[in-house]
Amino acid sequence: MRVLWVCNIMLPAFAKANGLPWSEREGWLSGAYDKIVSGKKAGNIILGVAFPSGDMGKAKKEIDNVSFYGFKENLDMPEVYDEGLEDRFKEIYEDFKPDIVHVFGTEFPHNLAAIKAFNRPSRTLLGIQGLCSEIARVYMANLPESVSQATTFRDRYKNDSLIQQKEKFEKRAENEIMAIKLTGNITGRTDFDKEITSGINPKAVYHKMNETMRPTFYVNAWRSVNTVPHSIFLSQGDYPLKGFHFMLEAMPEILKEYPDTKLYVAGNSVIGKIRRKTVTIPDEQKNASGKSKYPLAIRISAYGKYLKKLIRRGKLGGKVVMLGKLSAEQMKEQLLKCNVFVCPSILENSPNSMAEAMLLGVPTVAAETGGIPSMLEKNVDGLLFEPGNSEELAKCVKQMFREPVIAAVYGDNARKHAMLTHDASENYKRLIEIYKTMMA
Repeated sequence: MRVLWVCNIMLPAFAKANGLPWSEREGWLSGAYDKIVSGKKAGNIILGVAFPSGDMGKAKKEIDNVSFYGFKENLDMPEVYDEGLEDRFKEIYEDFKPDIVHVFGTEFPHNLAAIKAFNRPSRTLLGIQGLCSEIARVYMANLPESVSQATTFRDRYKNDSLIQQKEKFEKRAENEIMAIKLTGNITGRTDFDKEITSGINPKAVYHKMNETMRPTFYVNAWRSVNTVPHSIFLSQGDYPLKGFHFMLEAMPEILKEYPDTKLYVAGNSVIGKIRRKTVTIPDEQKNASGKSKYPLAIRISAYGKYLKKLIRRGKLGGKVVMLGKLSAEQMKEQLLKCNVFVCPSILENSPNSMAEAMLLGVPTVAAETGGIPSMLEKNVDGLLFEPGNSEELAKCVKQMFREPVIAAVYGDNARKHAMLTHDASENYKRLIEIYKTMMA
C-alpha cells in the first residue's frame, strides 16, 4: 500500500537529516512516521511525504526509505488559491504513484490543490483540524463594533485589520468547503467536526480518529503543592477567537475574592511586555532581549489596544504576565505551575493545548463550544461555561480556587480520560485500520 502524506509542515525526520530547523507542532505525525519506517504493524505501507519547502524546490529526497517531495506555497497568504500547485502535485503523483493520499488539514491552499490533482475521492483521506468556515462565522468573538471596525497604523500598514482578518478566513473557508466536497473520506475526532463536515459532504465516509499529543506531555503529573497560588494559564491570546478579552473581563470579579490572582498568557504577545523570567530560559535565549526596535504605539493592533484598555479598566496592572512563545518543555513547566488552565475561546474543534493540560492532570476550565464537550466531560473532567460569558468564566475559576480538593479530582479524571483519548499506539492502530478500509 503506497500512502502519500500531504503535510502543513516539514517533518522533524527530514529536517534533522538535512540540518534544518524543525517544529514539534505536529508531534503525533512523527510518532506515526517512526512506527511506519520501523515496520511496526504498518500493514506493508510504503510512505511518501509532501510538504511546503521553498528551499527544496522540486527535488526529491529519500530518508528512511521514505520519499520526500517539496512544493512552494506562499504561507503568508493562505487565503489565495494557487492553481499552479495542482501541476506540482500531479508531478508528485506521477513519480510516487500513491494508492492513498492523506491530506492533513483544510487551512491552506495546497490541501485543496492536492485533492483536486489526485481526483480519486474514494482513495483520498482528509484530516480535519480546525474549520475555517466556522471560525469565520464567529471570528469577532463578541467584540464591540467600535473595536471590530477599528484600525491602527499597524493594521493599515499590514492590510491586516480585524475585518480583513475575518475576510481572509472567509476566503480560506471557500477552499476548505471545496476540499471537503471533493474528498471521499474524512478523519475527525469530535461530534462538532462530524456534524459540520457531514453537512457539507454527506456522501463522505467519516472515520473517527483521535490525535496524539507531543511526547513530553505524557510524562509527569500536576500536583497542587507545586503550583503558584491562584495562578491562571492561557496558551494563546493574540486574536479574538482565543477569547483573551473574556478572561480579562472576568479577572476583576476573581480578584475581589482572590486578590493575589495572576494571569499568565503564552504565545505571541499583542500587548508587549514579555516576561520570560517566569519560565526556564534555555542558554541560547538568555542574551536575547526579545524587544522590538519599534515602539508599541506603532506596532499594536486594534485588538491589542482593546486588550490594554481592558487591563486599565479592570486595574489589572501587574496581574497579567505575557510569556511569549514557549517550547513544549516550557509549556509543560508553566502548566505544572498553574492552579488552573483556561480555554476561553469562542470556538475550538479540539484544542491541543487543552489536551496537553488534561494529559498532565491540570484542573481545566473551558468554554462549552465546538468540539470541547467531546474532549472534556462537564463536572467530571473539569468545568465548562457558556462561550463568551465572562461572569460564568469567573465563577468557574473561583470554584476551582475555592475547592482545591475537587479541582484535583477533576484534574485526575481529565488525565485518565486524556490518556485514553490520546493513546499513541491505539491512534496509530486506528490510522492503519482506516487505510486498510479504504483499500478494501
